[in-house]
Amino acid sequence: MEMLYARDVYGRTLIELGKKDPRVVVCDADLSGSTRTALFRKEFPDRFFNFGVAEQNMIAASGGLASCGKIVFASTFAMFATARVLDQIRNTVCYNNLNVKIVATHGGITVGEDGASHQALEDINAVRAIPNMKVIVPSDAWEARDAIITAHKTKGPFYIRLGRSKVATIENRKHFHLGKGYALTEGADLAVIACGIMVQETLKAHDILKKRGISISVYNMHTIKPIDKELIIKIANKHKKILVCDEHQAMGGLCSAVCEVVARNCPVLVDCVAVEDRFGQSGAPKELMDFYGLSADSIAKRAEEFIRQ
Repeated sequence: MEMLYARDVYGRTLIELGKKDPRVVVCDADLSGSTRTALFRKEFPDRFFNFGVAEQNMIAASGGLASCGKIVFASTFAMFATARVLDQIRNTVCYNNLNVKIVATHGGITVGEDGASHQALEDINAVRAIPNMKVIVPSDAWEARDAIITAHKTKGPFYIRLGRSKVATIENRKHFHLGKGYALTEGADLAVIACGIMVQETLKAHDILKKRGISISVYNMHTIKPIDKELIIKIANKHKKILVCDEHQAMGGLCSAVCEVVARNCPVLVDCVAVEDRFGQSGAPKELMDFYGLSADSIAKRAEEFIRQ
């Protein structure tokens, strides 16, 4: 199974877009080596702007560039791309519906050893409620590429969340469509909706449960906003129970988005595998996934308990 850094593919995709479209410019906040925007900087130095450790300035200037007809990709770590710059995202970018694509790397608990100060677990919650913002959490590097290309050709602000670690390529991944999730497996006992790296963990849980005689449907909900209401209603009507898996706080992320649809349209039981109102801590990514109950084994255990409930 191919293992890739989504941020590597992001950097290369920026170069592709830059060659085709002179309107593409890239901004970073002194982390271009880690976010991989340095690849674009090397190719197009006149269309790259490093703002140093001044993220608010970066987003405000990105809005200014976009107001002049540029398509701006602005990158830094997820923690600094949301909480630190929420004012500028809301009042400069989203209020004016500008073409600023915030592509944040190092999202979630798998940032690892950098610890709680760098582990963005509230970022989706922070940006999801802002009008005009579209939110995507790709499941692998190639879905990240599709999301970047879609953001480039779609008017308005985007928040695209990438991780730090290598991720496995989803073998039966379908073509990316903004706002449209899809099934990866079909099962009778439970529906599981996941995004980001949790898609891979959920597929591993599927294999664990299959050996125990339990079949689950696994859905990739890569777009958190606009959420695929039609698919969620269909899932709820079919399964009656939904387990949501998200490398984020349980509050405000994918779980909340699913619950909002279900509560208004087709009330069913919803449970969640996510971080339960806690900060992260320093540790290896796998250790943290196990400790916070996000691993495939944890998903399988929660799924069994939920089915018996």
